[in-house]
Amino acid sequence: MNDGNPHSTPGALEALQADIYREKILRARKLTVEQRLADVFELSNHQFGMMLSGAMHKIGTRDTEAGWSEVARWMERLDRVREHKLYSKSGVSVP
Repeated sequence: MNDGNPHSTPGALEALQADIYREKILRARKLTVEQRLADVFELSNHQFGMMLSGAMHKIGTRDTEAGWSEVARWMERLDRVREHKLYSKSGVSVP
């Protein structure tokens, strides 16, 4: 069924996604090292903010210090899992 939208068919949607991806790659290749590094820091800062917000929501507080303590607890837990090889890139647990 075509509703007049040129992107309504699965093939057209895949082609649009490929075009968008290609455009992002070409744009990224034009960045200088400094611009790429700035983007990494911006993304990292955003992600840490999201982690803090999630932690504060989970423990039901507006206290950022308590939120950061919760984030630290989560990170320590991830470290323990990695150290015990309970996580692998393939998604298969190793006993």
